[in-house]
Amino acid sequence: MFIARWQVQARFGHKQNTIDHMRRWMEEIGPKAGTDEMGLELLTGSIGAKEAIVEANHTVESLAQLEQFFEDIGKIDAHKQWGKELEPYVVSGSTFWNIYRIL
Repeated sequence: MFIARWQVQARFGHKQNTIDHMRRWMEEIGPKAGTDEMGLELLTGSIGAKEAIVEANHTVESLAQLEQFFEDIGKIDAHKQWGKELEPYVVSGSTFWNIYRIL
């Protein structure tokens, strides 16, 4: 089992906009790529972490499931549009993935 963490840094004063966009993605777009078949949590920095960080943790059974998710999400036009709508609220180049194996 793995946790795939997607992290982005909100621009100053735009953290709530970023969170709202992420929640909308989780409700409307993610399930089209299989997030309803994985654990999905939204987190933000609090103590000992950057407050501007917004993170989506996807719990997947296998790397194959994660690969399928990546393949499927790239085919969804609403995902591409969502990214364009999110862009004004986040620090350019701050997004990245970390993949962790659950022991």
